[in-house]
Amino acid sequence: MTNNTRVLIVEDHKDIAEMLYDYFERRDYELDYASDGRVGFNLASQNDYDVILLDLMLPQMDGLDVCRKLREECSNYTPILMLTARDTLDDKVKGLEMGADDYLVKPFEILELEARIKALMRRKGQVMKQELLEVGDLKLDTGTLDVVRGDMPIYLSPIGLKILTILMKESPKVVSRNQLEHEIWGDILPDSDTLRSHMYNLRKQIDKPFDQPLLQTIQSRGYRIGDAP
Repeated sequence: MTNNTRVLIVEDHKDIAEMLYDYFERRDYELDYASDGRVGFNLASQNDYDVILLDLMLPQMDGLDVCRKLREECSNYTPILMLTARDTLDDKVKGLEMGADDYLVKPFEILELEARIKALMRRKGQVMKQELLEVGDLKLDTGTLDVVRGDMPIYLSPIGLKILTILMKESPKVVSRNQLEHEIWGDILPDSDTLRSHMYNLRKQIDKPFDQPLLQTIQSRGYRIGDAP
């Protein structure tokens, strides 16, 4: 059976790039490749891909800038899986803040990478019933994926949108960490920092510019969105 999955690999490390290309080519993925950030950005902005594998440290334009420009300047929401040799929480937060959906720390297992790609594609293909969700002055249109608080538009990554949708649908109930992780990532769970990093970014985007915070961490229970309990 032909695999129609289109993947863009942006990786300047020759050995890693060849390993990725050989593995996915044998499984009939449709592949494009760039060895620097500028070429990767041009390919990503001009073509349709199912997933982008994006190295963090690249010549010409680093992975963070590629990710940010795709999200903010091109409104390109193709799932991005960032590959990084940096294992600190701050680096992970920066990648997710720029719009990455997931990340793997080098060295990684190729089977885990493929499982993450399939999980990203499943989320991308999910069809959501169109509805307008409202909590206080925060509004989310699940059809257009527009998020507005007051008069200010808010631009979220695909994972940020998914988390916000779950929390707004359940509001004012508390949603446990386990429920969020399984609804977003299924059985292929990320490391323990990933959800925390996404929640940090989500709180900064929907609460930091405003006087009244909506997103709350409920100690030992999970997260909720709504007026302070």
